[in-house]
Amino acid sequence: MSRRSGLYVGMVVALLVGALGIYLYLKATPYQTEIDHGPSPEALANPYLAAEHFLRKQGLTVSHANGIDVLPTLDPRQHSLLLLGDRYNMTPRQIDQVMNWTRAGGRLLFVAQSLWDEKTGQSNDLLLDRVQLHQTLSKDLKEPPPDILDDPYPKLTKLYLEDEEAPAYASFDTAFHLEDPKNLAQSWANSGKATHMMQLNHGLGSIIVVTDADLWKTPAIDQYDNAWLLWYLTADTSVTLLFNTDHDSLLTLLWRYFPQALVALIALIILGFWHVGVRQGPLLEPASKGRRQLQEHLRASADFIVRRQGQQPLLQALQQDILRRVRRRHPGFEQLGVAEQWLVLARLTGQPTRAISQAMSPRPKQRLSSADFSRQVAHLQTLRNTL
Repeated sequence: MSRRSGLYVGMVVALLVGALGIYLYLKATPYQTEIDHGPSPEALANPYLAAEHFLRKQGLTVSHANGIDVLPTLDPRQHSLLLLGDRYNMTPRQIDQVMNWTRAGGRLLFVAQSLWDEKTGQSNDLLLDRVQLHQTLSKDLKEPPPDILDDPYPKLTKLYLEDEEAPAYASFDTAFHLEDPKNLAQSWANSGKATHMMQLNHGLGSIIVVTDADLWKTPAIDQYDNAWLLWYLTADTSVTLLFNTDHDSLLTLLWRYFPQALVALIALIILGFWHVGVRQGPLLEPASKGRRQLQEHLRASADFIVRRQGQQPLLQALQQDILRRVRRRHPGFEQLGVAEQWLVLARLTGQPTRAISQAMSPRPKQRLSSADFSRQVAHLQTLRNTL
């Protein structure tokens, strides 16, 4: 291709690309869209986060706690404690602490967690039994009278206030019903068939019992008058929400979402230990007791001492044996100086003093080689045998 032909081809390609750009520019229509990334990690960890923000906007001081151990730090006067989490592990002593705190002027709100058992005369909810209220299933109640059936919102709980023509509506779970066999409640709120909230006095404070707290979680809190009801029950107080936000452990999450992989990993680990533990040869039969000689026992004892304490104890034992024999043959030997002792040893054994010095001098702490150790032992045995 000539230079002029290449130039023409380049011009044509440039024109085509320009025409395509103009076409796309004329046809493209800009628009805006919102991408929902879901709730934040903070909202996922705290189902009552929206409720906390709402109460703060109303001017209330709101805090969150994970356990009942925070109770001694809370001043009961003008303070609301909302027990919204699991309470099955509460002890009678903790129940007493909560009741005493309420009696001193605190405002306590908690969720009834267990059904009343007529046979045992109690429920599994110690706090609910302490306030002498019972929780039953709404389906076990008698049908309401005909005038109640005309209720346009039978599934909503209605709270009537003085000087108000219309009630406040809340979306409590209508599957449960609260009973007050001792007539202790000062006020209550009902749906078309059941009672879902009761309030009673306790000393200087008050207790509010509800059948559930899901209406104050996200996103139900912005429905009906749910948010207003929470503010109404905690108005003019500082608020502490008590529920556990601890996350599941890694092992729990793995078992929940990857059970097959976890089982396979456990099986692989077991097979690995089994493979490592398999013997690679036949078992050695124990040696017969009849073939064991005194020399073998002595050798085994010496090997054991060398492994556990080193070479020095064996050498020192030979040196001490030599000194004992010399003292028997030469009275007063121990009172002589070292040089004189070596001269006595040389005269009794016929060995030169240099050899005596090498054999009887203290050995350095470093380990001798096998050959040096054998020579040292042989030399000491020669001295001992000549005495």
